[in-house]
Amino acid sequence: MKTINWGIIGCGNVCEKKSGPSFYKIEHSNLVAVMRRDLDKVKDYAMRHKVDKYYTDADQLIADSQVDAVYIATPPNTHMQYAIKAMQAGKLVYVEKPMGMNSAECEEMIRTSETTNQKLFVAFYRRALPYFLKVKELLESGVIGNVLTVEVKQYRSPRVSDLTSSDHTWRVDKDIAGEGYFYDLAPHTLDILDFLLGEITDAKGFSANLGQFYEVKDTISAILKFKSGIIGSGRWCFVTSAQTDVDSIIITGTKGEIRFSTFAFSPILLLSDTASESFDIPSPEHIQQPLIQTIVDELRGVGKCPSTGVSGARTSRVMDMILNA
Repeated sequence: MKTINWGIIGCGNVCEKKSGPSFYKIEHSNLVAVMRRDLDKVKDYAMRHKVDKYYTDADQLIADSQVDAVYIATPPNTHMQYAIKAMQAGKLVYVEKPMGMNSAECEEMIRTSETTNQKLFVAFYRRALPYFLKVKELLESGVIGNVLTVEVKQYRSPRVSDLTSSDHTWRVDKDIAGEGYFYDLAPHTLDILDFLLGEITDAKGFSANLGQFYEVKDTISAILKFKSGIIGSGRWCFVTSAQTDVDSIIITGTKGEIRFSTFAFSPILLLSDTASESFDIPSPEHIQQPLIQTIVDELRGVGKCPSTGVSGARTSRVMDMILNA
């Protein structure tokens, strides 16, 4: 393909800045169609982003002969449905995270990708960000020696919408989004650990609803075992005090450690036997653009995207193991 023509299913908030503009700002890439069920909102999005065609029916966008690739930016409960339809219609797919509601859905999406010979990518965009590539560079340099352990901690206070049942976001509706904020946020961390340290082959966890603001789990603790032998732990809690908010990953090796974050892009700290350094690397304006660039590059035969259906499914499998699903 010389130029990739994209269509978006679900042009909501994530498409305003994080992803949407990337499709028409990248060379050899065009955004030609968008879809949202609300006519006024999809028309407004199309007008502001200068997109020629807009739909309120996903099937119509998928059937559009001008669309080569479909970006699925809907809630997780529709990812498999739209991805399979798009691939069966001869479109390659870029789907938001988590890839599916569970690992079984992910495997079905992978099977469809294989039988239709259509590529499947997942929006674990941290794999292409300079911030995390720097962490990977430090690990591969051997500056902290052989990696022994990794410790994850994410504590966050409740959102205002969590406090009143009538205001709850779809993200805490189990039928729409799975197990709440854990399904929404933890996949980014688990996937970047897969990217940095290799496959997680086993995980066990405990989970509870301690805040009682909504029905899904808000507190999760897990232990992780990597294929390499590295042992990890993770704690997530979404009902803490704002004074105890934390977003931290610590990778410890035989000669030191690396400290960084999943969401805050706090300075990367290297503490080792031979060096003590800090690296301040901000995120780009459109945070998904580097990964989308790798997709366009792969489709043009000049690169490789690091986030595929196969790698995305591994993260869903780890979450299933943690939640004993």
